[in-house]
Amino acid sequence: MLLPLGLLYLASLATAQGETGNNPGWPRWCGKVYKPGYPSFEPGGETVAPPEVPGPAQLHVQFRPRYNLYLDNEAEGHFVVNAELSRHHGSPLDESRQSPGTAVAFSITLNSTGAELASGSVAVNSTRNLVPFDLSGVPTSLAPQLAVLRATVAGQAQAYVATAELLRLPDKRRGSVTRIDNLGGGLQFRNSASNHTFGPLLPYGYYASYDGFLRLNDTGPVRRYADLGLTAMTPLTVWAEGGDKLRYMDDIGLPFMYSLRDGYRNLTYVAESVAPVVDSEALYAYWTADEPDGWQHPFAAPARARDVVRALDPYHPVAVTLNCQDYHFGEYAGDGAADVVMEDVYPLIASATFSKWGTECNRTYGDCGCDNCAGGVRDVARRLDDLARHERALGRWPKPKFHNTQSFSGEGYWPRDPTPAESWAMNVLAFNHGATGIVAWVYPASDVLAAAHGRLSRVVASPPVVDFLVGGGDNGGPHPVAVPGLGADEIDVAYWTAGGGGGGDGRLLVAVVNPSATDDRVGDVVVRLPRAAARIDAVPWGSPELWVLADGGGTLRAAGNFSAMSTAMILLTLA
Repeated sequence: MLLPLGLLYLASLATAQGETGNNPGWPRWCGKVYKPGYPSFEPGGETVAPPEVPGPAQLHVQFRPRYNLYLDNEAEGHFVVNAELSRHHGSPLDESRQSPGTAVAFSITLNSTGAELASGSVAVNSTRNLVPFDLSGVPTSLAPQLAVLRATVAGQAQAYVATAELLRLPDKRRGSVTRIDNLGGGLQFRNSASNHTFGPLLPYGYYASYDGFLRLNDTGPVRRYADLGLTAMTPLTVWAEGGDKLRYMDDIGLPFMYSLRDGYRNLTYVAESVAPVVDSEALYAYWTADEPDGWQHPFAAPARARDVVRALDPYHPVAVTLNCQDYHFGEYAGDGAADVVMEDVYPLIASATFSKWGTECNRTYGDCGCDNCAGGVRDVARRLDDLARHERALGRWPKPKFHNTQSFSGEGYWPRDPTPAESWAMNVLAFNHGATGIVAWVYPASDVLAAAHGRLSRVVASPPVVDFLVGGGDNGGPHPVAVPGLGADEIDVAYWTAGGGGGGDGRLLVAVVNPSATDDRVGDVVVRLPRAAARIDAVPWGSPELWVLADGGGTLRAAGNFSAMSTAMILLTLA
């Protein structure tokens, strides 16, 4: 029986303060009530694109510095300029001017001085245009500066204006520096061990428990964790209690994301926790809000925490973890709230339709442990696609995405651990759909799963594969590939490019996943390549003997059985 709404309201007053969404104070997750006795209602918070414009598409000009920060010992930087046609964003452009050969002329100036940093032209409906500029024209500052792009198209009276933050920091000789690659979507990392030279970082590791692991008066378990091949850790501790382990990670060169989740809404806690770690050699990022969308935390909370972190340490990005498919994504993952967006889709659930609370799970009701999921590894791909779709709907530049993979069971939601094959499938699916980092929940995990993650980490976080996944190659990636006759739930393929500049001697990385739990694929995995390949150089992940080139190098085929839950990565040289 439903409780009277008046009693529900009175019961909720004590807990409603600060919660977002409809019916605050009721037992909700992702804005949806999940316990019996409450009515279903619209949770709200869905991401909605602006209305589609009638008539011709508009010109949507955006730009960002190639890296979110530069140092004052660097001489040259680059801007990434996009000039896309859009039905939802931008300003009018005559249809006669929308052919690919039409030039968009632009000038980029520093707002504070009016000095021109760069100028040139790009083609209409082009993206990923790299434009060099002299960094000497940008004063060194601990705060971001505003750059303004003004563009015109010949024969058009319309002006197109875009802005971006530009950060040129004093060089840092103590501790690490991490920056975001706005072209490739990954991280670049440097510290004294790298001779203060930036290189690609693909964080692949676990959230690591304090009790039963980091609390132990022994650094041996941390050493064994690193020896698995894992390249990063997110310790669930702060300096005051776990500083000895964080210092040890400095010593052995194990990058860590610093957790502030336990008190991120207390800004004094944030400031006091950050201060001891800013010069750590192994620090690569901060983590503030853990599932603020699920908990319906105040919208401003992640941004306030990030402001405190950035005031103390502008040299490292700030991450948040989102749990919901689409509950106020725009607020919780806004530019002021986070630099990196992590999603924690844990899809191996007991049921996608009925929860442990005795309620149904659907778009407006219930919590089954994976918001609006079908139950299966493909949910990882769908969620990353959702996040990218939300960003496009809002007209935002994409942020780096990390996947928090399931490596546990229990709590009445998840009846079993993933198998190694399922773990690999989830993570390769994540890479295929734009993830540039993996943070599994939670360590210590089973020996089998820890070893499985270490095995994949050794491949994807090291050259040559890491240079594709986070290196921001000539044409980037991942680019999805449809396989004739097979749907996305039957096979998942993506490729990345690097080198060659559109000519010969370029390289291609192809990643393939069979996401089915039951169905083998025999003879029907035929991948059409974007350009003919001269040869298969290596199969860094999967069965080398399975893959062959056909059709004059135009297709990549699985010559035998690509069994259920199989994964592969194939490295090719283009003709």
